[in-house]
Amino acid sequence: MSLPAAEWRAEVEFERRLVHSGGTLYPVPFLLGWLTWTETRYFLVAALAVVLALEFLRLVVGLDHSLYRRLTREYETDALAGYALYQVSMTGVVLLLEPTLAIPAMWMLSVGDPVSGALGDNDATEAKRPAAWIAMFLVCFGLAVPFTIPAFGPDVGIVVAMAGAAPAAVADGLPPIIRGVAVDDNLTIPPAAAGGMLLAVAVLG
Repeated sequence: MSLPAAEWRAEVEFERRLVHSGGTLYPVPFLLGWLTWTETRYFLVAALAVVLALEFLRLVVGLDHSLYRRLTREYETDALAGYALYQVSMTGVVLLLEPTLAIPAMWMLSVGDPVSGALGDNDATEAKRPAAWIAMFLVCFGLAVPFTIPAFGPDVGIVVAMAGAAPAAVADGLPPIIRGVAVDDNLTIPPAAAGGMLLAVAVLG
């Protein structure tokens, strides 16, 4: 028996957030000492190649199956899906930054975004509710502090964490609109967070 529309949508959104949070595991082998940061970069590049190949098969070849239909939204039908943009931004910060800044930027997307998403039911072009903004900032700040304080000391580290959390919350809560199309926050959160932290380090460091 099929689920009612509201229950089906809630189940799909939960599954999307569960997949979303899976990216939190990317830097864990590095943190446990199992991989070097260079090897972590290679792994993310390989994962990106797989994702882009899957998107090529979906968009160009026409490969379609139940997983795509279940986990992609309607507006992603003819464009790169959110999971691919997610992989692009994750790989980008890993390639460009050292772990102290890259890992918080990654986790702000993989952890912070699902938390704020659970607090607000908004269209892709709409701003999120204030509660979602606040939750996103607090979660992102909490994720960054354990990395920034040991690296830069308490005074600078706290400011760097705030400088990453604030633009991450803005990227999550207020999607930029380009030619009437909202830019997916899967693409914007990590670079926004990384840019804020880099600026703070440059000014204070």
